[in-house]
Amino acid sequence: MYKRPAPPSRRAARGFTLLEMIVVLVIIGLIMGLVGPRLFRQADKAKVQTAQTQVRMLRGALETMRLDMGRFPSQEEGLQLLVTPPGDQTAAQRWQGPYLEDGLPPDPWGNPYQYSPRPSGNHAFTLYSFGSDGQAGGEGHDADIGQLPTQ
Repeated sequence: MYKRPAPPSRRAARGFTLLEMIVVLVIIGLIMGLVGPRLFRQADKAKVQTAQTQVRMLRGALETMRLDMGRFPSQEEGLQLLVTPPGDQTAAQRWQGPYLEDGLPPDPWGNPYQYSPRPSGNHAFTLYSFGSDGQAGGEGHDADIGQLPTQ
């Protein structure tokens, strides 16, 4: 003989109360308040490491280009010479680029890298990112990253 299941009780069919939902949202908010800042610090640290890696990659591309052309880009040519041939026909014949597969990258904060043919310490040129603030100088994650200009 078939027995019909009992209908669910009124309490089971109601779902969550507004108070229960608010308590859950407050708990989630407290957890995010504790975990969120740590995650953002890790993201800032990763961007600094990415900028350092990109400076090394650009430095390698500049060194390769120098071997082909016999010189580094001028101030006017800048890093664009890594992806675009020079206008001068003599220099264009020696240019074997592009020296970067995916074009000239911006720094992790979306700003262009700073380049100058002036020497920087033990390096033959200056190449750096302004850091997260996009301005010269700064401390922590705002500090400039790379082969900085010597004063």
